[in-house]
Amino acid sequence: MDNETLFEQGLKIRKEVVGEEYVNRSLAEMDEFTRPLQDLVTRYCWGDVWSRPGLSRRDRSIINLAAISALNRPNELKLHVRGALRNGMTAEEIREVLLQIAIYCGVPAALDSFRIAKEVIAAKD
Repeated sequence: MDNETLFEQGLKIRKEVVGEEYVNRSLAEMDEFTRPLQDLVTRYCWGDVWSRPGLSRRDRSIINLAAISALNRPNELKLHVRGALRNGMTAEEIREVLLQIAIYCGVPAALDSFRIAKEVIAAKD
């Protein structure tokens, strides 16, 4: 698949998962310095990897929540909690992923992740 097609496919998936408003804002704030990163994220992460048939979007959300929590990336976690909800995860399932994080990645990572997830879930309701 050529780069333009991957970008368009990635843009579509990215908007469906994390929300059109967030994606449009990210692209509008893009400048000459950040353009290559936005292109890479949209083409590679969303257009190439998220479009693969091997895992559902819900499964990919589970993996992202775990990895982003383990890496302690609060801004990305907020974004991906919203995406997980859009991809069909329930608040209870998100809680279970974060409990698993407490065991394997440490309680501090889980405490921060729970706080962030609770905030995002409450805002959705």
